Amino acid sequence: MKVLVINNDGGGFADYVDVPEGTTVREMFERTMKSSSPHNYLIRVNRQPVPQDQTLREGDRVSFTPTKIEGA
Repeated sequence: MKVLVINNDGGGFADYVDVPEGTTVREMFERTMKSSSPHNYLIRVNRQPVPQDQTLREGDRVSFTPTKIEGA
């Protein structure tokens, strides 16, 4: 299934990504943000804050926004 992933960290990016059915928000975060901690980000699906164990659905819009900007 396809979901739109928006990374608002640094330069940021947005892209449609194919993920398996049953993928959770946490799994998507780990796949996208690799070495970052989810506790340092506001994670939203379809513009709403969600728990990390929420399962993604076809067409969801997932965004990761840092809660602290380093060096600011």
